[in-house]
Amino acid sequence: MFEDKNQAKTDLGEMGEFQLINHLTKNFAPQQPTTLKGIGDDAAVLDFKGKKTVLSTDLLIEGVHFDLSYMPLKHLGYKAVVVNLSDIFAMNALATQITVSVAVSNRFPLEALEELYEGIALAAKLYNVDVIGGDTTSSNKGMLLSITAIGIAEEEELSYRSGAKPNDLLVVSGDLGAAYMGLQVLEREKAVFEVNPENQPDLSEYSYIVERQLKPEARKDIVELLKKLEVRPTSMIDISDGLSSEILHLCKESKAGCKLFEDKIPLDPSVIRSCEEFQLDSTLVALNGGEDYELLFTVDQADFSKIKGNPNLSVIGHMTPEEEGRYLITRGNTQIELQAQGWNALKSS
Repeated sequence: MFEDKNQAKTDLGEMGEFQLINHLTKNFAPQQPTTLKGIGDDAAVLDFKGKKTVLSTDLLIEGVHFDLSYMPLKHLGYKAVVVNLSDIFAMNALATQITVSVAVSNRFPLEALEELYEGIALAAKLYNVDVIGGDTTSSNKGMLLSITAIGIAEEEELSYRSGAKPNDLLVVSGDLGAAYMGLQVLEREKAVFEVNPENQPDLSEYSYIVERQLKPEARKDIVELLKKLEVRPTSMIDISDGLSSEILHLCKESKAGCKLFEDKIPLDPSVIRSCEEFQLDSTLVALNGGEDYELLFTVDQADFSKIKGNPNLSVIGHMTPEEEGRYLITRGNTQIELQAQGWNALKSS
C-alpha cells in the first residue's frame, strides 16, 4: 500500500522527450472510428460526421489532488482518466478520445511513468477511448497530470445543467459518501505509518470505501441505461464536489429551487459504519464529501415509471419554482436551507 523504496530505476534523463513519449504510448492503437490520426503527428485528426463534440479537461497536482504515499501510480493513472470521462458522461454524451500531459520532477524514474501509463491504458481500454496525444515535461516539484477528454452526441441527446424545471424529479446513481470515507481511512493509516513505519495496515474491512477513493468508476453504464429506457435527462451533472454543491449548480443554472429528502439519499452500509467509527454524520458526508463521480440528474415526472425500482437509481427529491428556495427535508420533516460545503481545491494545502 505504501511506497516501495527499493525498485530498479531508469533515469528519465537517459531519454529524450520524443523517445519517452514513444516508449510510453507504443501500445496505444486507435479503437474509435472517429480517430483518423492519433499519436505521431503535430496534431490528432478526428471526424465526428456532424455530431456535436464535447470536451473537458482536468489538472491534478501532487499534494493537492493526490498523495502518492497511499495512491499507487497505476491507480492514479486510472483515476485521472475516469474523472475526466465522468464529465463527458455528465453531458449524456459518449466519450471517444483523451489526451494525456504529465510533468514530473527528477525523483520519478521511467518505471514510475510506466506504472502511471499502465493505469491510463487500462482505463482507456475499459471505457473504449483512444489516447491521441499529449505532452511530457519536467517539473521542479512533484507530479502534475492533465487529461483532456473528448466525446460526441447528437444535439437532441445532450443534457446541460440548465434544463431542469419545477416538478422534475431529482435522481442520483449509485451511493454517496464512500470516496470521502475512504480518504479518511487512508489519511488515518498514513498518520499511523509515519509514526511506526513497521506497521502494515489491514484495510480489508474498508475495501469498498478505499476502492471508491483510489479507483472510482465513471458511470458510462448509466448513460447507456437511460438511452435504453428512453429517458432523456432534463439536466445533468457529475458529483465531484459533493451532492449539495452539485444540486445547487443545477438550481442556479436552471433558475429553480429544490427539495432534497434526507431519507432518500443512498448510503452503502460500509459508509454508515465508517461514519460511526469516525464520529461523522453520514448525511453531511454524503452532502459534502465529493469524489463519488456518480451522476445527478433530473427527469420529467412522466418518466418516473421507466426508472421506478431500478437498483442503479434513487429518486432523492424534486425541483421547485426558484422563489420557493432550495431545501433539505430532514428525517424529522424539518426544512434546512441547502448549502454547499464541499471540498475546495483552491483552499486545500
